[in-house]
Amino acid sequence: MAAAFANSPLSPATDGLRLRVHVTPRAAVDRVGEIIDDGRGSRLRVSVNAPPHDGKANAAVIRLLARTWRLPKTTFAVVAGASGRDKVIAILGNADALAAKIDVGRGTAAGNRSRGGR
Repeated sequence: MAAAFANSPLSPATDGLRLRVHVTPRAAVDRVGEIIDDGRGSRLRVSVNAPPHDGKANAAVIRLLARTWRLPKTTFAVVAGASGRDKVIAILGNADALAAKIDVGRGTAAGNRSRGGR
């Protein structure tokens, strides 16, 4: 399974997956963007309209990812970087099943590309 995560912002964990994201708060629109790799590792670019105060941007990121990948919000938790732009998000569940469902490169649920993940 490790080969499936090469050059990916996803990595396996004992309780599911870890997703590395770079968040842009106060963006014009909420959006799951492209994968970026600027020498600090691969991260998924996520833009949210919410301000970075009182955890509002973190909550918006979780809502956006849950809606995009059609998973319950309780599946997600910020486990590192809560006050920074670079974060690690835990995605709880079976790692293989989650990896099959999540299409990080397109920001959509796998098998649901025609509707843009909505």
